[in-house]
Amino acid sequence: MVADTRSAWITFLAHLMFVLAAWSVFIKYVFPIAFALIAGEAWNTWVFWDLWPIAHVWLGWALLAQPGYTRWLAVAMSIVEIVIIVTLFVGFLSEPDWTIWRTNWFVNKVFVLTAFALILATVVYRPEHFRTRSP
Repeated sequence: MVADTRSAWITFLAHLMFVLAAWSVFIKYVFPIAFALIAGEAWNTWVFWDLWPIAHVWLGWALLAQPGYTRWLAVAMSIVEIVIIVTLFVGFLSEPDWTIWRTNWFVNKVFVLTAFALILATVVYRPEHFRTRSP
């Protein structure tokens, strides 16, 4: 029964990463491109360029496949994401700019921060969830 619970939680976190990647693609690319085209602006006017969605898919895959580096990938990616987001939040919240674009960015970052806090908490409090699966 415990093994099923561990597997279910890790499966949830993996799918959360896939949803996060899709959400980020929509927030950073689809919505800004559609807005720009409708407004008659250059298609890339409002795009926030980065490759985080690819990294999130990689972590989601690793959580499901459980290669030997999964725990370290989860720790490294969580710490990097959390440090970046908290740093950005400190700057933003000292002088908030609640335009549609900054609010869009802020909501996305809250979602990302929550997801990676869950992953890091799982690594710290339930490290057995990150064992390499047997073939």
